[in-house]
Amino acid sequence: MNITINGESREFGAQLSVDGLLREIGLDPAKVAVERNLEIVPKSTYDKTQVAEGDKLEIVHFIGGGAPDGNAADNDDPLVIAGRTFHSRLIIGTGKYADYEINHKACVAADIDMITVAVRRVNLTDPDQPMLVDYIDPKEYTYLPNTAGCFTTEDAVRTLRLAREAGGWDLVKLEILGEARTLYPMMPETIEATRTLTEEGFKVMAYCSDDPILCKRVEEAGAVAIMPLGAPIGSGLGIQNPVNIRLIVEQTDVPVIVDAGVGTASDATIAMELGCDGVLMNTAIAEATDPIGMAKAMKHAVIAGRLAYLSGRMPRKMYADPSSPLSGLI
Repeated sequence: MNITINGESREFGAQLSVDGLLREIGLDPAKVAVERNLEIVPKSTYDKTQVAEGDKLEIVHFIGGGAPDGNAADNDDPLVIAGRTFHSRLIIGTGKYADYEINHKACVAADIDMITVAVRRVNLTDPDQPMLVDYIDPKEYTYLPNTAGCFTTEDAVRTLRLAREAGGWDLVKLEILGEARTLYPMMPETIEATRTLTEEGFKVMAYCSDDPILCKRVEEAGAVAIMPLGAPIGSGLGIQNPVNIRLIVEQTDVPVIVDAGVGTASDATIAMELGCDGVLMNTAIAEATDPIGMAKAMKHAVIAGRLAYLSGRMPRKMYADPSSPLSGLI
C-alpha cells in the first residue's frame, strides 16, 4: 500500500488504521493530529479509520515557535481573555531557544501562564526526538497555538483546525503574514480569517498592524484580543509608534496585547504604560545572552509598567517645579 505522509511517499505492507499507522512509524497518537485527504481525523476514530491506497496524510505536533485554563489569578488585577483568567500579563514564545529545557526554565523565571506554540509536521525519520509537551506541560501552561508562517486564510484556518484536534484548544493566535521581508500582517486576510474562525467556535487573538482603523475591523470580526505589533517580528526595535498603540487601546473593548518588536525590559514597560493589557515576546528572551535572567527582567518590567499605568503618571511640564518650597529659605 502506497500512501503519502507529510509530502513523502511511503510503502506499507498491510491495511492499517490511523492508530496502527502511527504506532508503526513510532508516534504516540495522543501527541499528534492527523489530516487525511484534507479532512481532520478525530482522535476518537483513529482505531476505526482505515488508511487506503493513495491516501494523503498530514501528521503534525506542537513545536517551539510561536490546554486547560491558566493558573487562577493570585492578584487583584488579572488578565482576562475570552472569559479565562491569567495571573500574568506576559506571554512568551517557544522558538529560537537552544533547547526545550532552557525554554522551560524561562517559563518558570518569567512566571507566565501562557505560551505560543507552532504547529508543524512531525519528523518521520526520527519519531523519538524530544517534543515540546515533554518539557512544558500543557496541564500547567496554556498553549496558544499560532499560525506562524501562514500567508493565506486557507493555510491559517487549516492549521488551527489541526491544532484544535491535536489538543482541544480553541483559544488561538491568528497570524497571517503579508511578505517575508517585514513579516507584517496581511490585514484583509486577517479580518476574513478572524470571522471564519469565530464562526467555527475559535477564540481568536489576532496579530495586527498598528493601524487603529484596521484593528477595529478585526475586533468587529470577532477577535477576543487585538495584538498590534510594536515593531517588526524579531527586530528588537521597541515600540515604534506609541501614538497609534495608545489610540488602539482607547478604542478597543477587548484586551490589547503588544506582539512583536520588544527588545529589552524598558520596551515591555513602555507598552504597559501605554495602557496595553499585556505583552507577547519571544526573541527578546530567547536570544538574550542570559535567557533566564532576561525572562526575570521581563516579568518585573511588565508588572512595573502596569502598576505605573494604573497609578497615573505625573503631568509633563515645560519648566522646573521644585520639590521643596522656596519660601522660608535661610
